[in-house]
This record gives sequence, structure tokens and C-alpha cells, in this order.
Amino acid sequence: MSANQLVLAAIFALFLLPAFGFANGRQKSLAIIKEINKNGPYLGLITVYSAEEDAFFATGAFKNDSRYPYVDLSGRRFRVGRIEGKKVIYVRCGIGMVNAAAATQQMVDLFDIYGLIHFGVSGNTNTSLSIGDVVVPKEFINTGLWDWMKTNGTVPIEDIAKLDVKDYNLPKRGNNYLGRIAYRSERYYSEAGEPNVPQEKVWFEVTTNWLQLATSLQGIELERCVNSTLCLETKPKVVVGVRGSTANMFVNNGDYRDFLYQTFGVSSADMESSAVVMTSFSNGYPVIVIRGMSDLAGGQNGTVNDIDLFESLASTNVAKVVLQFIKLLSRKLYPF
Repeated sequence: MSANQLVLAAIFALFLLPAFGFANGRQKSLAIIKEINKNGPYLGLITVYSAEEDAFFATGAFKNDSRYPYVDLSGRRFRVGRIEGKKVIYVRCGIGMVNAAAATQQMVDLFDIYGLIHFGVSGNTNTSLSIGDVVVPKEFINTGLWDWMKTNGTVPIEDIAKLDVKDYNLPKRGNNYLGRIAYRSERYYSEAGEPNVPQEKVWFEVTTNWLQLATSLQGIELERCVNSTLCLETKPKVVVGVRGSTANMFVNNGDYRDFLYQTFGVSSADMESSAVVMTSFSNGYPVIVIRGMSDLAGGQNGTVNDIDLFESLASTNVAKVVLQFIKLLSRKLYPF
């Protein structure tokens, strides 16, 4: 073999062989999923990041499947087990709407599931609610889909709301070169629509009969204390039927918090829920979202956000509500 041939062989090994390894690993995962699906259907559970996951598994309610406790795919670990005797598949999607949509699409495409529960923490944009409360919104809006315009730009007629940055000038005079933000509706595709024909929609609703079932959760006793020295002033509660918002941003600004509530009437702000609901809706799967209030989305006194203090409490409370909902969910509420 010549020197040039040796160089080419080395390049082949360096760049191409790892790809073969990845493909082989994926095929093994898909084969395991095929076996897992023989015991379906399952209830899909999607949370976001480690604090929520830790609180969920700390309950001890999740019992691993003895044969296939998990399968790894595309960098995510899908855990297989039972809760309250019901077969479930759990995954942590990761922060943000792309992660949420990708994990949801994988769940509905690859696993034999009959519906999805999405849960985690969120910011509180409603002054009538408190940190520690758990909300089960009836619908979600994507508040991160914008037309960012010049100061005096004409808002497109199809846009649903606008925010003029100059309204927040201090002192309040003159224009602001950041102009105005116009909020757009979603264009989505679904099993119920025509192929390649997007439908326009602003609010994405969770499944009606699952939401109705969730009303029975409103008397659950929730945790009030993080530890022996840090407790909430008010007793947390479960609230069903509010509105929620999602965008690829962590809201920690009191004025924007007020804008969201006053303009859209939303009580929660997170970074994943509308993506999970929209993806489930598009594919024809029932879905519900349960979120625990971990902070005031910038409405707190001072600049330090409360999430570092109450994230664990909010995660514990939302896990408690999720487990109770799973316990109540009966076969008659499955759509197929």
C-alpha cells in the first residue's frame, strides 16, 4: 500500500467509522423500542430538566420495567416503567421549544403511547397566584413569535398584539430605536388538515376531558416549606383552567410580566409547554400540562429571582399533582 493510500485509509477511519458506530447504536435502540412497544400502549411523561426530574423520581412512585428499564436515543434517555399500575414512558426533554418539540415528536413517532403529560416549573405572571401554586392551564400561546418592527412601523393586520418599546422609556419622552414588537399566530400542520397546508391558530388547547378530570385535583394538600427555615406565607393550591404562555426566554422582568398578563391573560410563563401541546395536537394525541410556580417572573422585590429558592418546592408540588392525575386517569379517557 502506497503512502497516499495509507493517508486515505486513515482519513476514512477517522471520519467515517464513528458514523457507522452511531448508526449501529441507533439501530440497537430502535430494536429495543420495538420490543418495548409489544407491551404498550403507554402514557408518555415529559419534563424539562434535572430539578424537576429529581423531585419526580424522589417520590418513589416510578417503578422501572424489569426487562427494559430505559432506552437511549438521540442523546435522551427514555425510561420505561409503571406508576400506580399504569405503564408509562418518561423522558427529560431539555430546556427550550426545539428540545420540547423534538422529544414530543420522538415520543409519538417511536413509542406506542395513548397520550402525554407534560410537567415542570414555570414563572408566575398572575398576581392572584403565588409561588408554590400548581396550575393546569386550559390553553397555551407562543409569545415568542414576533415581527420586530421600526418605531412607527405598521403592525400587520394578521398579528394579534403589539408592544411599543417607547412606552417603557425612562424618562417617558421621545421614540425608542428598538421600535415595536408585533406578536404573530402559529402556522401549524396536523393530521386533521390538508398535507402541506398550514393552519393558523393562536391558542393551543389541552385535551378537554383530561382537563375536566384535573378539576378534581384542586383540593390536594401541597408542600409549603422548602426546609425548616424557609416556608411560604400562604398555603399553595392547585388552579385549573388558566391560560399559559411559552417562549424561548426566561422571563425575569416585572414590566414584561405585567404586559403578558394584561395583553394575553396568561398566568404562567415557561419555555416548553406550547411546543409540547402543539406537537401533540398536530399528531392527534391527547395532552395535558401541569406546572408549578417557582418564581414571580420578575415581579419580586429586588433583582434576584426566587427560582433558586423555590425551584425544589415547586418541583415537589408539581410531581405530587402529576402522580395524583395519573392515579385518576382511567381507560375510558383514552381516545384509542
